[in-house]
Amino acid sequence: MEYPRDVQREVLLNGAITVEGRIIDSSNQALLVTLQHEGIEARACYKAEVGERPLWDFGDGLWRREVATYELDQLLDTDLVPTTIARDDAPFGPGSLQWWVDGATEDHYFTLRDDPDLEDWFEDLTIFDALANNADRKAGHVLFDGGRVWAIDNGLTFHADDKLRTVLWDYAGAPLPDRWAVRLTSVADGAVGNLGYYLDSDEVDAVRMRAQRLLEGGIFPEPDEEADWPPYPWPLI
Repeated sequence: MEYPRDVQREVLLNGAITVEGRIIDSSNQALLVTLQHEGIEARACYKAEVGERPLWDFGDGLWRREVATYELDQLLDTDLVPTTIARDDAPFGPGSLQWWVDGATEDHYFTLRDDPDLEDWFEDLTIFDALANNADRKAGHVLFDGGRVWAIDNGLTFHADDKLRTVLWDYAGAPLPDRWAVRLTSVADGAVGNLGYYLDSDEVDAVRMRAQRLLEGGIFPEPDEEADWPPYPWPLI
């Protein structure tokens, strides 16, 4: 059964958590959990800070970036990211809980990108990831549940330095769609919602600056093949 976002949030915030096991191939010990709340049983992906691998360029607390990505999604009304919240009382300590995408097929970005019905969605995700400075948008981080598409695994985001690494370069250099003008202007002018709860001030300022750059350029980001930071993630899927 599909529940509205507000119900999902209530279950994630207040449900009793039972850990079912580790999600196979997760790099930061993501856990599958079930939640029980007022007669609703649901599943979620739990990412605890204690399970994170140290990275040279991102500090501890990648789970906060998962939550910040969802908060940006809500701020922009883009509906790209499954409902994601922060909880301090989870079984292994502070971390993020993300509503589980039920019925996910084996599809990923490379099998879905030629579907004309999904073009607007992928355009939105491309711009969204540029704003969030996503350093790890692999094709497999795009899920299809048989009805719609979701963007998951959003922990390597919002670095203050430019680190965009993505497989979504199909629209590079094309004009930005008109529907993004108001969104980008709002962020560039300082409407950053709850991002400050999860990010440092310089990271929030960088979101505003990236919005301003996109507005001024008027085009989708283009990969910089000569930059020190590679524009493509590895593996691609």
